[in-house]
Amino acid sequence: MEALGDRLKLMVKVFRRECHRVFHSERTTVHGADGMLMLLQLAMAEVSKQHAGEFKVALSDVLMAWKHLLLDKLHLQPPNFARLENYDLIREAYESSLKRSNTVDLVDVLSMYKQLRLGDSDPGEPVSPIQLFEFLLGNADVSELPDSSVPSTPSRKSCPCSSQVKMAVRRVFCSYLNLLVNAKNNMAAALTLDVPGRALGRQAFTELKHAARNGNTSLFLAATSFVRAVQLGGKGYAPAEADPLRKHVKGLTDFVQFLDNLQDVLGEVPDPSECGARLLTAIRAALVKGRGGEDAVHAAAEEATAELKEQICLLHRLQQRAADGRGSGISPARPKAYAVNHCTAYGGRDTVKVLMALLDEEALAPPCRNKADLLSEDQPVLGGAEGTCVLALFRSPEVSTGRSPEPLKNRVQSRLDLLKPKAKERGIRSQFACTYKDEEMPLSRVLEFPSASQVPTCIHPAPRHRTPPAPEEESRSDVEETTKATSAAERPNQEPAGVRRGAALGPRSGNLGAAPGRVDKAVPRGQRGGDKRKQADSDRRGGSENEPPGKKPLACVSVRAPGKKVVKAPSRKKLIAGQGKLTSFFRL
Repeated sequence: MEALGDRLKLMVKVFRRECHRVFHSERTTVHGADGMLMLLQLAMAEVSKQHAGEFKVALSDVLMAWKHLLLDKLHLQPPNFARLENYDLIREAYESSLKRSNTVDLVDVLSMYKQLRLGDSDPGEPVSPIQLFEFLLGNADVSELPDSSVPSTPSRKSCPCSSQVKMAVRRVFCSYLNLLVNAKNNMAAALTLDVPGRALGRQAFTELKHAARNGNTSLFLAATSFVRAVQLGGKGYAPAEADPLRKHVKGLTDFVQFLDNLQDVLGEVPDPSECGARLLTAIRAALVKGRGGEDAVHAAAEEATAELKEQICLLHRLQQRAADGRGSGISPARPKAYAVNHCTAYGGRDTVKVLMALLDEEALAPPCRNKADLLSEDQPVLGGAEGTCVLALFRSPEVSTGRSPEPLKNRVQSRLDLLKPKAKERGIRSQFACTYKDEEMPLSRVLEFPSASQVPTCIHPAPRHRTPPAPEEESRSDVEETTKATSAAERPNQEPAGVRRGAALGPRSGNLGAAPGRVDKAVPRGQRGGDKRKQADSDRRGGSENEPPGKKPLACVSVRAPGKKVVKAPSRKKLIAGQGKLTSFFRL
């Protein structure tokens, strides 16, 4: 295993030294076995979404396609090799993902080695295709692999710092360093966008992914371009108000500002060992912020920081020895006009070379033995509300197209739950419940005829039931008739001859007495006795029964004067029904 590891390092070292002859960018990074497997899972999920409508793939299918991909790229497939369904589309999606991210895998490094090596100074074939195939599958000697105590099945024990948490935290550290070297790496941007939590969940990542696709750029460059346009853009260059990324300005600004701070450290500190230590310290501080010392993420971050610091110092010493002897052996990072990090083009050249060597060693690390810990959606939560699962992050939170509906049992149950009547919950009502406004009845009960075919056939309305008038109303009508008769009696020319003069209603004034000019009211014959008794009772009480005790109505009085006649009309207020009874009751 040691000999194989050394040969793999030699292969990657030659590639790093001569990669400027093949690629336009000298910051092309290398994907190891775990990175290749995660990219393959995303490619298969994308193909599954195009054909089945769901962005998901089974773990067994990924492992089978992983073996087929390695055999195909290494040209080791047998003659009767049966291809998987949609394998060509999966391979095309995988290669395009590598190209967009400015990355290569270890199989591509091996295939370009013969083209990049310089004559006899470099060995002809450091690693055979079969050896690389066994290394990528993880079939090497178990005793030579680090952390051999990891179980082969997912462990459900909640240990303070499990291997899955360690692996996830170390991957986040390397992703931040990868973004400093290669800003086009979409996998590194996806792993660091919401770690630590910046309120950039799946919705924000999906909108950023759409913006990067529309602009034909990477995720990190799309976020940087949007933030710069918000901060520095004028009227004509600021993003539109309808831009969906405007809802996530704060989170994206924090993400870009954190990377800017790391790039400032990279450009300002000349010593690679000190610069690497400061970079790792800044990343560790962001990860452990708000976490206690007993937290699993805190312990894993401390451990990863110490290991990576030691590894950076070792690589720096090795490069210094090589530079003192016969040269560094690594192509210097030549500044170009299209360089992403202009501030680090000159100041951080040595640190960038050390970081690239560190990332190359991480790509040559043995693959994860437990594939479920790497590819399952049950990933540890390092920041935000969700885990660090790349498959769940790349899955757009969109409504299903309907090509793969829910099972029939679930659909029937959901329909029954909707049709099931819900019991109306009534809370405790107080003694003033009669003053509450009742809830409005549903429209289905208000409408007695819900359809046009059930039109009511009754055209004429039912006759109204009339109630007999109350005694107070009868007496009031009698008073009105008597008043009309009195006004008619005052006209001597129109007075009928056969009408008797009756007693005048209302109290008699003492000054007037029984003057010959008094006016009598004409009373119908059938009601003369009853009216006289009512009038006498009212005279004794001091007024009409329907009037309040303090206010007495004035009677209709006519005073005969020589050549003049004076008539006073009563000023009577209209009473409501029942007020007379109440007045007489309280008068007693």
